[in-house]
Amino acid sequence: MSHILSAVAWPYANGPRHIGHVAGFGVPSDVFSRYMRMRGEDVLMVSGTDEHGTPILVAAEAEGKTPKQLADENNRIIVEDLVALGLSYDLFTRTTSVNHEHVVQSMFEVCRDNGYMIVQQQNVAIDPVTGNTLPDRYIEGTCPICGSEGARGDQCDVCGNQLDPQDLIDPVSKVSGQAPRFEVTDHYFLDVPALAEKLGEWLDDVEATGEWRPNVIVFSKHLLEDVRPRAMTRDISWGIPVPGWEDQPNKRLYVWFDAVIGYLSASVEWARRRAAAGKGTAEDWRKWWNDPEALSYYFMGKDNIVFHSQIWPAELLAYNGEGSRGGEPGKLGRLNLPTQVVASEFLTMEGKKFSSSKNVVIYVRDVLSRYQPDALRYFISIAGPESSDADFTWAEFVRRNNSELVAGWGNLVNRTAAMIAKNFGEIPTPGQPEEVDAELLDAVRNGFATVGESIANHGQRAALTEIMRLVGEANAYVAKTEPFKLKAPEQRERLATVLHTLAQAVWDINTMMSVFLPHSSNAIDRVFGGKGDLAPMPRLEEAEDLDGGDPYPIITGDYSSVRPWAPSEVAPGTPVAKPTPVFAKLDEAVVAEELERLGIEA
Repeated sequence: MSHILSAVAWPYANGPRHIGHVAGFGVPSDVFSRYMRMRGEDVLMVSGTDEHGTPILVAAEAEGKTPKQLADENNRIIVEDLVALGLSYDLFTRTTSVNHEHVVQSMFEVCRDNGYMIVQQQNVAIDPVTGNTLPDRYIEGTCPICGSEGARGDQCDVCGNQLDPQDLIDPVSKVSGQAPRFEVTDHYFLDVPALAEKLGEWLDDVEATGEWRPNVIVFSKHLLEDVRPRAMTRDISWGIPVPGWEDQPNKRLYVWFDAVIGYLSASVEWARRRAAAGKGTAEDWRKWWNDPEALSYYFMGKDNIVFHSQIWPAELLAYNGEGSRGGEPGKLGRLNLPTQVVASEFLTMEGKKFSSSKNVVIYVRDVLSRYQPDALRYFISIAGPESSDADFTWAEFVRRNNSELVAGWGNLVNRTAAMIAKNFGEIPTPGQPEEVDAELLDAVRNGFATVGESIANHGQRAALTEIMRLVGEANAYVAKTEPFKLKAPEQRERLATVLHTLAQAVWDINTMMSVFLPHSSNAIDRVFGGKGDLAPMPRLEEAEDLDGGDPYPIITGDYSSVRPWAPSEVAPGTPVAKPTPVFAKLDEAVVAEELERLGIEA
């Protein structure tokens, strides 16, 4: 058994999350984690809402709220949406917890004391209208390297180079549209050049495994061509105070310094909460962070690669004292670097980039209020931006729901259960199987290895495609055997064998499908006599802050009892009643209705 950390990107709490977000971090991480648990691995899946930084401050001011009020509101919305989507977090928390602040400040102090946090002066961008400090991403202009317009103050998405706001040609504030002014102030910088050699060695090692997605490793190694110290503090009043600069209340740690540490702080909080409940010890998190044999997988969209393949590993190396300046780890011990950065590409919508301000957006909550959560999970898994940009269209969403989920998988489940209920009322005892029966069951059993290997290698589209191929084989088996024609008394044993074969195929396919479609898999499990707990579901809990801060909702769950990732026998004699459809067929009119909501002509 391996210890596997599923480190899921932290959704930013300046507003509700749209389906493009969960296509990058949410569904892929959940499919992987569910599979690994079924394989018998010890999985810790953690994340939370990222709640500091200027964007929260700007949005709160616009709504006449404090940053904490806005963060509280959006934290709850995001938590509720992710629970409804069925994402099986061991702990989903938030960066405004006192535990998180303590872990972040401890990380900073050790990185500083090891010599990797250096004080330098920096030109800070100030919005001339609001007077607020502007984060790098709130400044846009022309890239000084490739000349592309729309480059951000931290990075150009066209050429991939890291930038500083003052390098941009004709920079403007995204808040006011005015040219920012720059003021020189002191800041702590992470000395990335002092860590570059070790970063390069780490990237060479992970490249040699051949397990990283090619686009991620190429982009990550490209970042080493322009290594520079990166500012880790900001002139802002909303964020985690800088240790040693307590006399400067408008100096705070950079939101991206504190956000990536959330993977560690959430793991610590998870262990502390379990210990408080009498389960394990407060040090259990170390199994995933200090054990060199533990594995860690980081899930995100491609716009976050730089922070997870350079900045976060650099922070870890600095904490461990493994750069050119030496040093020693702090009380957290030597921390593991990522095993793999699993970055998805971008999801567009109706051919356009998601944009809340331009109404080119559909929020997770809106989708789940009108459609089944597994319909969205299915689309993301089968047609999402796994290794290349993908486009969400309502026409394709409806087509895949109706022709694949309803007419393919749903039809197989419903007619199998209906025929069993009508003819036997229970799963029948089979007679002597024929070659056609054995062929189907062998294909389904072999699917566990093929599908599992694809999921383990982050090829979820290939995995789900293979499952749907098996669904097609099972439907073809019905056409070959024609159980609906086996009506004569002397054909009853053959009918029992065919329906038992179908029940077995559906049972095992449903086990594989459960990592992708947990809600419907539990419903199907109940149809064939299970308890409906095939895919353990997350729950929302109202929790107290462990260190005296404000209470907040968390996502957690008990995922310890899962069906193994292997074929299992259905039990003859298990009652099967006439089923109701598991998946809802969508009217074609849905497409025009949804496009009208977006203001797009059908």
